[in-house]
Amino acid sequence: MKGTRTEARKRRHSRVRRQLRGSAARPRLAVYRSNRYIYAQVIDDEQGHTLAAASSQETDLRGSSFNVETAAEVGKKLAERATAAGVTKVVLDRGGNQFHGRIKALADGAREAGLEF
Repeated sequence: MKGTRTEARKRRHSRVRRQLRGSAARPRLAVYRSNRYIYAQVIDDEQGHTLAAASSQETDLRGSSFNVETAAEVGKKLAERATAAGVTKVVLDRGGNQFHGRIKALADGAREAGLEF
């Protein structure tokens, strides 16, 4: 039986997470995309701590529609907060989503603001 799109994304995400592991030297940049919002966190999996986070639900981005430009702004905000926390290199966890569109825009925005991955 064929599953739903959400189940397929979860399967892809678990496949990706078997390979990826965030450390103190290279934390994991986890991205979650819903239909309305996008969320990103920089996570140290060894300690189990979130070092920086940003989302499109924040007050200054709340009025804008969820598009590529908003995702890029979230990436820039996250990169600024991560560098303030002392993180410059991360490994990208795209959450089972294709590296395309809003996910790619978030990654490019984070790269522009100084994160390396």
